[in-house]
Amino acid sequence: MTDVLVPGARDVRGTLEEPDGEPEAVVVACPPHPQHGGSRSDGRLVAVSEALCEAGIACLRFDYGPWDDGNGEREDVRNAIRWADERYERVGVFGYSFGASQALLAAAAVDRPLLGVASLAPTASLATGADGNGNDLDAVAALSTLEVPTLILYGERDTTVDWEPVVEQVRERGDETVALPADHFFLGTRDEITRRVREFFAERLATA
Repeated sequence: MTDVLVPGARDVRGTLEEPDGEPEAVVVACPPHPQHGGSRSDGRLVAVSEALCEAGIACLRFDYGPWDDGNGEREDVRNAIRWADERYERVGVFGYSFGASQALLAAAAVDRPLLGVASLAPTASLATGADGNGNDLDAVAALSTLEVPTLILYGERDTTVDWEPVVEQVRERGDETVALPADHFFLGTRDEITRRVREFFAERLATA
């Protein structure tokens, strides 16, 4: 486990977990809403990170910089992807809740190649943005331009986020969705989440 300072204009710090050997693939893991206690220590991110390491894939979990209505946080994800791309051959992105939407938004616009995006409980829009109405932080719109394989996991009883438009768009794309018998906190489903995410990235990142 290694501490990482992600280069950029904002103070973004992370934790890098790597399997034994010299891994060539990494997943950038985006935490939930920082104003609601979200951090790189979130249990779902830690569980996914451990599962990825078991599959021979490194994982960078990070904390966002100072709160910036979602815009600075999106750039934090992009910078984390750039950091990862400079050090690994293959890069993917994972996020939970606020981080799930940020993973989709950043992946659609970052200037680096990605091989997969997995999002757990994304919401359709983060409802803020530079244009005043949130359109530039619209995850559904981002999906229309995203050109990499995408996995969406969602709770069938989740009333915290507006996941339905995201799931509909992903199904129209022909990508994979996984329905879980859970609310937004996914109690009792962590093993299934980690298995699905590990399999998704192992297929796309473990080999060239």
